[in-house]
Amino acid sequence: MVGTATKNGRTRQAFSLVNGGYDMSPSSAPPSNAGSECGGTEFTREDVEALLREKPKRKDKFNLKEKCDLLTEYIKRLKLCIKWFQELETSYVFEQEKLQNRLEKAEMKCGETEIQLRNKEEELNSIIQELRKNYASLQEKFEQEECDKLEAMDTLTKERHARLDIERSQNSLSEELGRAQRELSSANQKILSLNDMYKRLQDYIASLQQYNSKLHTDLSTVEDDLKRIEKEKASMTENLNNLKGQLTMCKVSHDEAVKQRDALVNEAAGLKMELQQVRDDRDRLILQVQNLTDEVVKYKEYTENSCSELDTLTEKTNQLEDKCFSQSNEISTLKDQLMNAQEKLQVSDISVLETKTEYEEQKRLISELQSRLVDAEFKLVEGEMLRKKLHNTILELKGNIRVFCRVRPLLPDYGSFGEGKVISYPASMEALGRGIDLVQSGQKHSFTFDKVFMAEASQEDVFEEISQLVQSALDGYKVCIFAYGQTGSGKTYTMMGKPGQPEQKGLIPRSLQQIFQTRQSLLSQGWKYEMQVSMLEIYNETIRDLLSTNRSSLDLLRSENGIGGKQYTIKHDANGNTHVSDLTIVDVRSAREVSYLLDRAAQSRSVGKTQMNEQSSRSHFVFTLRISGVNESTEQQVQGVLNLIDLAGSERLSKSGSSGDRLKETQSINKSLSSLSDVIFALAKKEDHVPFRNSKLTYLLQPCLGGDSKTLMFVNISPELSSAGESLCSLRFASRVNACEIGVPRRQTNIRFSESRLSYG
Repeated sequence: MVGTATKNGRTRQAFSLVNGGYDMSPSSAPPSNAGSECGGTEFTREDVEALLREKPKRKDKFNLKEKCDLLTEYIKRLKLCIKWFQELETSYVFEQEKLQNRLEKAEMKCGETEIQLRNKEEELNSIIQELRKNYASLQEKFEQEECDKLEAMDTLTKERHARLDIERSQNSLSEELGRAQRELSSANQKILSLNDMYKRLQDYIASLQQYNSKLHTDLSTVEDDLKRIEKEKASMTENLNNLKGQLTMCKVSHDEAVKQRDALVNEAAGLKMELQQVRDDRDRLILQVQNLTDEVVKYKEYTENSCSELDTLTEKTNQLEDKCFSQSNEISTLKDQLMNAQEKLQVSDISVLETKTEYEEQKRLISELQSRLVDAEFKLVEGEMLRKKLHNTILELKGNIRVFCRVRPLLPDYGSFGEGKVISYPASMEALGRGIDLVQSGQKHSFTFDKVFMAEASQEDVFEEISQLVQSALDGYKVCIFAYGQTGSGKTYTMMGKPGQPEQKGLIPRSLQQIFQTRQSLLSQGWKYEMQVSMLEIYNETIRDLLSTNRSSLDLLRSENGIGGKQYTIKHDANGNTHVSDLTIVDVRSAREVSYLLDRAAQSRSVGKTQMNEQSSRSHFVFTLRISGVNESTEQQVQGVLNLIDLAGSERLSKSGSSGDRLKETQSINKSLSSLSDVIFALAKKEDHVPFRNSKLTYLLQPCLGGDSKTLMFVNISPELSSAGESLCSLRFASRVNACEIGVPRRQTNIRFSESRLSYG
């Protein structure tokens, strides 16, 4: 387990390096099984950073054994740290999923409440909008009336001026009354008419003033209604916000429980009253029985002859006793009911307290889970970045060009004869699992590689060793894995496996399965990947597109004869990326689509029969998977390339028995493999000129052998005594490859491909 500490608002993990391992002690980290295999030690981040920057100190730089021991110990510690990080990452992902589910449920409840609030708000907004429209229409009417009022006032002013003019003219005419009797009479008539008009205008102005006051009253009423509606809206919004809390629901349930308790108390009081009444009835009946018994005694003393009456009284007494007994039973039943009611009341009070306590606990747990969710997401991203860094450091320490050796089992025709004499495996701790010895002509030759797989090793065992290298392609690196060996040594079986047998799938199908499974698991971390596949073969120094949809038999025949056909050119850009012109690239979304394309390419590949193999591959097969990844949360972009290559088998002309076209194929294969050997020798000697252009194969593999790619070679050998010479040549070549050093791999981003793309539906 890892202890967590908070510093400057961020959570950091504590590690400490102890005796070459990692001591991981329990602390406040989330529950996890991380550290279960880590030896119970704990380590700090600063020590891990120092470990990554650490360079091995050796007394003798030429002592390869000391170097190997130091690197092996260093790799063990790094593997232990990575395994711990992977387990911790799994626990964080699981806890994040649980927290995400709880958060989604809470968001659903909040969304429902918000929808109800939104609907109510829309209703209020529609009402307010309608009232505003009414207010606007009333405002327009009021303005129109104001305009009419102003026009009337202007007319009245003009009439007043006219009246003054008429009065002046009347004064002047009074002096000339005699001369202007007719004009005076006409002027008087005009004055009367103007007076009438003036009265009418005054009446009209009064009516306008009344209408104006009415409009003001209506306007104030509408404004009051608008304010009242806005207040109602505010109050309803506040009520809806108050309804969001779960505390109100708890209080309602508490009130209901209190009401239920009050009802039970009232019921108990009623039962007590009934019980008291029954007791009174019983006492009254007992008293009556006693009175009757006294009467019977008196009747016995005084009326010995009234036997029949005595029998009657006896029967009545028995009946009363039975009734008294039944009433006693009823009283006991009522007591039981009263006790049950009291118990229910107590249970109700306890349930109310438990509900309230549970609500407070849930509320506290939700806040705690939300904070832990944020912390877990941060740790998950941080752990993934550190895992990639450690993973890349391990692969760099193992070497950029690594060599694995795989021994093919003996075929049934050969039996087990000679296997122990030709090939053996050292059992020393230094060479265990990495060494192989081959005996030829009585002389023993020893070789050491990064890994040696015996004949009984399964396909799953082989893939487990390269799975981390395949992961590097998803992390944004260029990765190349190719199989080398003589014809019939099991190269195609290693790369492709046997069709129709899932347990014997080769490296290519298993790599694709791992990549697509990892892509699906990384979706929760925000990663989205796009995959593109291309497949080609190099046959007689001619490139063939195995996925082309317009290949005809005539084109194949021409290409075999070296005439006609489409010409493909190989180009390398400044970033070390390889491009083949006009090569078909297919977009794929699942391993099933790639499997279909592999079957289609296998049918188009050139194979033939030789004395060394019934179904021999006569060309170099190159499978390329381009990976483009984007993380939407961190805005990271990676571009990776995975090259899986099945080389044609090397063979001597004398052993293969080839002739005609097969002879030409064998010569072309041996020439390209010889060019590959020349390139390896030049790289091992660190010569200035490396002859990559001597063949199409070496020029295509130039970024993998001399660039910044992570490269792995499988050397496949046959255990038969007759193949000892070819096996020795293959092992020597592989040993030289293992001694080569190339550039440091780097992650690829923003890579664009120029080949033609074909969308696979």
